[in-house]
Amino acid sequence: MPHTRNASFETIAQELGYSFDGEMKIGGNYVPAVQNDLEVYVSGQIPRVDNTVMVTGRVGAETTLERARHGAQISTMRALAILRQLLDGDLGRIRKVLRINVYVQSAADFTQQSEVADGASEVLYSVFGEAGVHTRTSVGVFQLPKNASVEVDMVVALKSSVG
Repeated sequence: MPHTRNASFETIAQELGYSFDGEMKIGGNYVPAVQNDLEVYVSGQIPRVDNTVMVTGRVGAETTLERARHGAQISTMRALAILRQLLDGDLGRIRKVLRINVYVQSAADFTQQSEVADGASEVLYSVFGEAGVHTRTSVGVFQLPKNASVEVDMVVALKSSVG
């Protein structure tokens, strides 16, 4: 069986121990993703599985760097699940991951936001290979929705349907 992006997504989901099937719930008056020509903007995703936020609290105080990296992985998988839904189940339609932003609810002296964001970047490289290499900003923030430790948003470019 050929190695596909969808198969890589499923493998990572199994390794994390979560299912990302079904509707990705959002809370508010916005949409989870917007397509503009050949770009898709995915709204910020927290590490929620079903109705439970899996990694909460201030990183460097109530939660660890490793747990926050795990949260970044879950958040990224949620974003990819939203993209799969938008793209009729086919991550192969993505040409390139352009940018991600990673927000980390940080303790006052925590300065390893980039290391937290590495969890998200690793998922994207595992699924997309070189097409998953992206620009990135990682920022420490005071609070995130639902006391989540991390939130990830992204922008991807789609392949042209011509051809």
